[in-house]
Amino acid sequence: MRFRIKEVREEKGISQRELAKRANVSRVTIHELERGKKGAVMTSALERIAEALGVEVGEIWK
Repeated sequence: MRFRIKEVREEKGISQRELAKRANVSRVTIHELERGKKGAVMTSALERIAEALGVEVGEIWK
């Protein structure tokens, strides 16, 4: 499963560390999601990441 997290994060000028802090997830989780390495991720984590980026969840799906 691929996400557009990196693209959206970079467009907004947010570091992985800052996004992780805002979304209350680990930086490793952000890194793995961006690289397509994280198989299963909880919907609530994706919702928090999208909210931290200021976008709808659908905008971070690839």
